[in-house]
Amino acid sequence: MRRLIPISEAAKLLGVHADTLRRWEKAGKIKPHRTSGGLRRYDVAEIRPDLIHATPTASRKTVAYARVSSHDQKEDLERQKQVLESYCAAQGWTFELVADLGSGMNYRKRGLQKLLNQIIAGEVGRIVLNHKDRLLRFGAELVFAICEIKNVEIVILNQGEDTSFEQDLAQDVLEIITVFSARLYGARSSKNKKLIDGLKAAAAE
Repeated sequence: MRRLIPISEAAKLLGVHADTLRRWEKAGKIKPHRTSGGLRRYDVAEIRPDLIHATPTASRKTVAYARVSSHDQKEDLERQKQVLESYCAAQGWTFELVADLGSGMNYRKRGLQKLLNQIIAGEVGRIVLNHKDRLLRFGAELVFAICEIKNVEIVILNQGEDTSFEQDLAQDVLEIITVFSARLYGARSSKNKKLIDGLKAAAAE
């Protein structure tokens, strides 16, 4: 019996982003069925994992990207690197590993800037991430849209919830508080200082 699944489930099954499936459809590599309402449905029997390895951008490099928010998470950064290295090696991909130490809300991280410049320059054919939030906390979908335009394949190893989400988000919030506190402290207000210290303590908890 034929089993049809939506694009989100098909993407999870293949370990890629939904935009990759749309790109494969345009390239004629995979053909989804359509509901009466025009929604994509994929036959499980027709989804081949080897599609992940088929790439029209073989001349371009694979980049594995890892990130944590703070120095306290260096162990997690090493874990991310090991997972990415093991996965890429298992696929037989030659790859470049890019790692960042900084907030998921910071667009100016050195590694991210390098990656974006390479994407725009047409040097990258595939990006491998442990989780999409490792790229950016907010704005990852915009980067994925750029990747679709540039025909860059996105491979996300963990399609579920990011295991370090709460800790990472707390670090991001602390960074925002620090920026605003620097401005408020300039007013030499003891009330502002108490307020900021209270917010920092709450975020740290």
